[in-house]
Amino acid sequence: MSHATIKTFETGGKEISIETGRLARQADGAVVVKQGDTMILATVVSAKDAKDDVDFMPLTVDYQEKFASVGRIPGSFHKREAKLSDYEVLVSRIVDRALRPLFPENYHADTQVALTLISSDKNIMPDALVGLAASAALMVSDVPFNGPISEVRVARIDGKYVINPYKDELERADIDLIVAGTEKDLNMVEGECAEVNEADMLEALKHAHEAIKQQIKAQWELADLLGGRKPAREYNHERSNPELQAAIHAFAYDKVYAVAKAQLGKAERSAGFKAIRAEFVASLPEGTETDKFLMNKYFHDVEYDAVRAMIINDRTRLDGRKLDQVRPIWSEVGYLPGSHGSAIFTRGETQSLTTVTLGTKLDEQMLDSPMNEGYSKFLLHYNFPSFSTGEVKPNRGPGRREIGHGNLALRGLKRVLPGAPVNPYTVRIVSDILESNGSSSMATVCAGSLALMDAGIKITGAVSGIAMGLISDETTGKYAILSDILGDEDHLGDMDFKVIGTSKGIVACQMDIKINGLRWEMVEEALNQAKAGRLHIMNEMNKTIAEPNVDYKPNAPRIETIIIDKEFIGAVIGPGGKIIQGIQKESGAVISITEVGNTGVVEIASNSGESMRKAVGMVKAIVAVPEVGAEYDGKVKSIVDFGAFVEIMPGKDGLLHISEVGWSRLATMEGVMNVGDQIRVKLIEVDPKTGKLKLSRKVLLPKPEGYVEPAPRENRPPRDGDRGGDRGGFRDRGPRDGNRDGGNRDRGPRPPRTKEGGSNQSED
Repeated sequence: MSHATIKTFETGGKEISIETGRLARQADGAVVVKQGDTMILATVVSAKDAKDDVDFMPLTVDYQEKFASVGRIPGSFHKREAKLSDYEVLVSRIVDRALRPLFPENYHADTQVALTLISSDKNIMPDALVGLAASAALMVSDVPFNGPISEVRVARIDGKYVINPYKDELERADIDLIVAGTEKDLNMVEGECAEVNEADMLEALKHAHEAIKQQIKAQWELADLLGGRKPAREYNHERSNPELQAAIHAFAYDKVYAVAKAQLGKAERSAGFKAIRAEFVASLPEGTETDKFLMNKYFHDVEYDAVRAMIINDRTRLDGRKLDQVRPIWSEVGYLPGSHGSAIFTRGETQSLTTVTLGTKLDEQMLDSPMNEGYSKFLLHYNFPSFSTGEVKPNRGPGRREIGHGNLALRGLKRVLPGAPVNPYTVRIVSDILESNGSSSMATVCAGSLALMDAGIKITGAVSGIAMGLISDETTGKYAILSDILGDEDHLGDMDFKVIGTSKGIVACQMDIKINGLRWEMVEEALNQAKAGRLHIMNEMNKTIAEPNVDYKPNAPRIETIIIDKEFIGAVIGPGGKIIQGIQKESGAVISITEVGNTGVVEIASNSGESMRKAVGMVKAIVAVPEVGAEYDGKVKSIVDFGAFVEIMPGKDGLLHISEVGWSRLATMEGVMNVGDQIRVKLIEVDPKTGKLKLSRKVLLPKPEGYVEPAPRENRPPRDGDRGGDRGGFRDRGPRDGNRDGGNRDRGPRPPRTKEGGSNQSED
C-alpha cells in the first residue's frame, strides 16, 4: 500500500489539496493538486548531467488535458490525444515563464515538467492551478530550484476582486488575470481587461500576490510534513577559465560601452560587437588555442554588463532615445487590394504586414478539447519568418512563441470587436512580421487595429500596444524603465511588460520578470509610462485612419440575416439538405442556419447583390405565411376534374376550383390549362380547421361587359325537374309519405329479404 502525504488549505475561500507519494513515484518529484473534482498530476524529471557546452536552462513544460477527465472520447479520426492544442501550449507557456527565472543560472540539465489534467470540474479553471502544481512537484524533488512560486487567477466581478473564480462567474468580470510570483515578488502576468485604468490593474495584482503567499506557505508546510525539503543534487554544468574571462573583460568592456553608446542601428551595433571579438582574437599570441564556447560566453557577459551600465548611468538608450521615447512610426492601410482589409505598421526596425479576411459562419473554428468546446468567430495568427531578423531557418510552422504572441494580440483586439448584428462575420487576422527588432507582438496589435478599420469592421475604438523594459542594479538600487524596448534591451534587460489598451483604458497585458526585487513602485511607474506611450502611438495611428471605413471592401462578402420561426428550419434545410443546397447552387450565395432558442438564424453571404437578392427571396418564400387577399405567381402542379392545384410558395399548394378559373362557366378542365403553367392567383380563403388554401383567378380578371351576376341560389325560382336549387345546394323536399318529420324518415319495420337478396319493400 502506497502512503500519501496530503496538505489541505484554502485559497479565496476554496479548498485545495496537494498530495504526494501515491502516483508517479519514479519521477524526481510528483504531486496531485485537487480542487473540487479537478485534479492535476504534476511531475518533474531532470537529467543527472548537462550536455556539453550548454549555457542556458533547457526547460520543457508540457500541459495536457485528458478527454477522459471530462468523460469524453476525442473527436479526431484516431480517437486519442494528439499534439498539444493551442490552449494547452498557452497554459504550458504560463508555467514555463513563471518557473524559468527560479532555476540557478549555472544549472543546465534537461528538465521536463509534465502537467496532466486527469479529472475535471467544468466550472473550475485548471490554468489557475498548474503553477502551484508544478512548483509543488519541484519542491518535493531534489532538482535545484530557488522556489517555491505559485500562481492564481484574479478577477474583478461586480466590483469585487475574486481569487480563482468559477468559470461561470468570469462572464461578469472586467479584469481577468493569471498572476505568478514568489513570496516577495511577481514574475509573470497574463490576462485581459475591459478598458480599466492603471490603478485598478495594480490593485488586482496586489490581491493576487496575497493569495500567492498563502499557496507558497502551504508548499513549505507540505515539505515539513515530508521531513523537510530534500537537499538539492550536486552538479557542475559549466566549464570556466578565470584568466580568459578577466582578459576579455579588461580588453572589451570600454570598447563595448562605446559601441553601445554610439546610437547605432541593430545591424551596425551587432557588427561593432563582432569587430571587438575579432580584434581580441587577433591580439592573442600566435598559436594560442581559443575556446570558442567560453569566449562567446564571456563576451556576452561583457555586453550584458556594459549595455546595462550605460543605460542606468547615462539615462540613454542603445539607439539614442530617451527612456520614455517611442521609436519613429509610419503606417499605411489598404496596401493589399485583394484582401478585405490590410495595414502596414512600422515602428523603428519592427514591421508588421497584417491582413483581415471576413468569412461566414461556415468559416468558424471548431474547438474540440476537454475544457474548450464550441466555435470561435475571431482568429488571429502571428507569423515570424526567419528573414525578419536576417537569418536562415527552415519554416516548420508556428512554434510556442508564435502561438503565445498571437494569443496576446487576440486578447487585445477582441475587446473592441463588436458582435452580431453589428459584425456578422467570422474574422481572421494574420500578422506577418517582415522586420523585427523588439515589440513585434505589439506591432501586430497596432497593425491589426488599423486593418480592422480598413476592412470596415465597426470596432469600438482604436487599440495600441507597447512593450516596457526594466534595467536595474541590485547593488545601488538604481533602475530605468524603458518604453518601446529593442530586441537587445529585451534580451539584456530584467523585464518585458507588454500593455495593450484603447484611449479609455487597458484591455490586455503580459509581463515576464527575470529578477527578484521588483518593487510595487516600479510596476506603477511602468504602467503610467506605458499609458503615455500607448496614447502617443495611437495618435500616430489616427493620422493614417481614425475611424472604420463606412463600407466594406467591394470584394468582401455581404451578409444578410433572416430570423425565422424554429418550425421552418427543417423546411429551409430540406431532406438531406436538398433545399438549402439547391438555393446555394441556384443563387451562388452561401447560407448557414443556427437554432437559437425558439428561432432560426439564417445567414446569407454573397459578393453579388443579385445573388444575395435571389437567395433572400428564395428563403423568404419558404418561410412566408400565406395571407388572405394577397396575390401570388403560382405554378400549376396538377389538374383534377373540379379544378387545379397551384403552388403559390415552395411547398404550399392551394385549390383553384373550376368555378374560380374565369368568369365563364366551365363544364370541364380539359384544355383550360396545363401542368407547369404559370398563373396569377389570389388567396381568398384559408380553412380555419384544415389550413387548406382556396384560390381564385377569376377575381383578378376584368369582368366581361354585360355580365349579369347570378341571383343567390335561395332566391331563384324552381325549374322543371329542379329539386329546390342547383345541384350544389341543399334540397328541401318537405314532408313526404312516411312522415319524415324534418327529414328523418320513419320507414317502419323492414320487410324480409328474398332469396335473391332483394327486398319486398315497395317504393314510397
